[in-house]
Amino acid sequence: MAPKETLLLFLICLPFTCVLPSKASQKVANRTASSSQATFHQLYDYLLTSYKKGVRPVKDWRRTTNVAIDIMVYAILSVDEKNQVLTTYIWYRQCWTDEFLTWNPEDFDNLTQMSIRTEAIWVPDILINEFVDVGKSPDIPYVYILHTGEVQNLKPVQVVTACSLDIYNFPFDVQNCSLTFTSWLHNIRDINISLWRSQEAVKTDKSVFMNQGEWELLHVLSHFREFRVEDASSESYAEMKFFVVIRRRPLFYAVSLLLPSIFLMVMDIVGFYLPPDSGERVSFKITLLLGYSVFLIIVSDTLPATAIGTPLIGVYFVVCMALLVISLTETILIVRLVHKQDLQPHVPDWVKRWVLERAVVLLCIRDRKAFCPIRTQSSDSSRNIENNGSTGERANRLWDLKFNPRGPGPPPPPPSGGSHIFKSILQEIAAIHQFLEKRDEFRDIAREWLQVGYVLDVLLFRAYLVAVLAYSVTLGTLWSIWQYA
Repeated sequence: MAPKETLLLFLICLPFTCVLPSKASQKVANRTASSSQATFHQLYDYLLTSYKKGVRPVKDWRRTTNVAIDIMVYAILSVDEKNQVLTTYIWYRQCWTDEFLTWNPEDFDNLTQMSIRTEAIWVPDILINEFVDVGKSPDIPYVYILHTGEVQNLKPVQVVTACSLDIYNFPFDVQNCSLTFTSWLHNIRDINISLWRSQEAVKTDKSVFMNQGEWELLHVLSHFREFRVEDASSESYAEMKFFVVIRRRPLFYAVSLLLPSIFLMVMDIVGFYLPPDSGERVSFKITLLLGYSVFLIIVSDTLPATAIGTPLIGVYFVVCMALLVISLTETILIVRLVHKQDLQPHVPDWVKRWVLERAVVLLCIRDRKAFCPIRTQSSDSSRNIENNGSTGERANRLWDLKFNPRGPGPPPPPPSGGSHIFKSILQEIAAIHQFLEKRDEFRDIAREWLQVGYVLDVLLFRAYLVAVLAYSVTLGTLWSIWQYA
């Protein structure tokens, strides 16, 4: 055969030689897949042909089925303080041994595990006692079974449970809610419950927890208990209780609730430095009181509400409102005390003794001379003039002092023709003199009451400041202890 013909024949046969191995490998793969699929079908038929899912899967009815359970908290969805409901999202796992789901892996192509539908086998009736609503949990229709008969049921569950929420320490509160897993029907002789992992591993496991919300997961405690229902049967039941301990992050509430209230209280304290005889202090404190009332209306929806108790922060707001009212009342009393009026009486001597003398020393007021009792010569002369007669008599005395300064005796006769005019002028001068003395006396009285008002204002301000500081230190100490406990 010629070289050219040989080359042509080789080129024609080359595509067929490439196609044949690929078809052969495809047949091998299809045969392997068919064999694997047949193995699953064979094992499924072998296990479930005569399987009875309506009875507990034990060959000896005296043998107890042990169910190992485990949970991992994934997220805290909501905490409803008013309805006392906690909504969490957990990863739930349970494992038990089914004695009728065992096989020899060598008989089924070394197949050691497979997944089947949950409805096809017996599943323990383990529920959560605190369930109050069905959560929106995804449906996981399959379970894993091993050749030893071990069945593993793993699924995520949204749990809506009742929980006794204590909001007294809000926003530094720590909540402890329980999830109690127990068989609703079977007693401990039929179904016993245990932990899948150790208690320490369950307690410290935060690997899947979403740690970016309002609540922080502290730990998950577990406790096994065997209890008995008080009835005629007196059967014992097994339960596994998980305590989910969570703590609220208080930063948001401290910024939005506590700081504005503290600022308003500080401004109320600063308002005491306004002069008590000015009307601006009253209007300033009324404005603060109205502003605090509006603040309480705004934050009322933020505070948790329950029918069994009030959080301490609510008591704090009420006490702050009461302190603002007390501050306004004190300001009104001081302003009324120092208000200038013509018919204001003299300061009683006991008030001078206790307020202007002893209280000044007790309060350590530096400028004590400014608060000494006032006794002016004009007031004494005014009292003497009032006790000595009418305006005409005063005019005669002024006549005597003017024209007979040497002493008693017959006064010189008044100038002829103008005696009545001269006496009337003297009467007017005496009236003006009396008016000026009265005005000075009223000023001295008003000054005395002003001094009393200033001393009482300092006394009440310091008492108010001590009360506010004591209340703030007490609340701060309690909240610090609760936060870092």
